[in-house]
Amino acid sequence: VECAYAYNQQGADEIVFYDITASYEGRGVMLDVVRETAKKVFVPLTVGGGIKTVDDIRETLRAGADKVSVNSQAVQNPQLIKDGADIFGCQCICVGIDAKKVGENQWTVFINGGRVNMHLDLIDWVKQCEQLGAGEICLNSIDTDGVRGGFDLPMLKAVCDAVQIPVIASGGAGKLSDFAEAFLKTGCSAALAASLFHFRELTVQEVKADCRAKGIPMR
Repeated sequence: VECAYAYNQQGADEIVFYDITASYEGRGVMLDVVRETAKKVFVPLTVGGGIKTVDDIRETLRAGADKVSVNSQAVQNPQLIKDGADIFGCQCICVGIDAKKVGENQWTVFINGGRVNMHLDLIDWVKQCEQLGAGEICLNSIDTDGVRGGFDLPMLKAVCDAVQIPVIASGGAGKLSDFAEAFLKTGCSAALAASLFHFRELTVQEVKADCRAKGIPMR
């Protein structure tokens, strides 16, 4: 909650809260944390992890989230995307995707925090997500996540070229220039980072200033 408040104060455009082990540990959404965060954060709040049903989506939104992110459950039950979009609106439904390179210009989708290979082609999946009503894609590269060598630009560009909805880059930010590079080379709409901000190596303001200096519009 305190981290979320700090990023709100720094000027983050959105806060994303992921309980990355909820699905395979059988937990539901941490609604108490969502409620407390929503009281202190005044930018869009996206919450993911443990969302299995339309009722889970409803309860998460009621707790104060502006959007929900569905990942493993969406792969196992794509109807959840459509039902969520039909009931709450496309703008509420973000599909989180963990993907890994398996060949030249070919990536496959994993679930359960990147532990289970679904042998599902990434590009086919993002197109299906868009057709089902997803409002955006949060794309995490298993190959670059935690490596801090930059976002997975080839995968990111391939997904951005395949869909019309916004795509959020996730996994790999390690230095200031990585953010602008993602925007300039892939067409992504947003870039997500965690550890760089958590360990105070960069601030949101520094990232935005660098992007503006390179001609990228920022709020």
